[in-house]
Amino acid sequence: MYDFGIRQAHSGYRVAYHPHETNHCPGCGNTQWMIGRMTAECATCATALPLIAGGSTGISALRRPPYVVPLAA
Repeated sequence: MYDFGIRQAHSGYRVAYHPHETNHCPGCGNTQWMIGRMTAECATCATALPLIAGGSTGISALRRPPYVVPLAA
């Protein structure tokens, strides 16, 4: 289960893609990325990094399914 960073101080340094910052690839040093839902992939060497805020953005991240009222017969 993901702890949302509660134990991040105890786990050490982890390489991750930070949005709105200049991110250098740990494999080749390039700064061009292809951003997906959960990972960012280097456009040069295809090294994949997890997003620091992966899965928490987008139109459906905080949206609940509509409440369905059964129709009367």
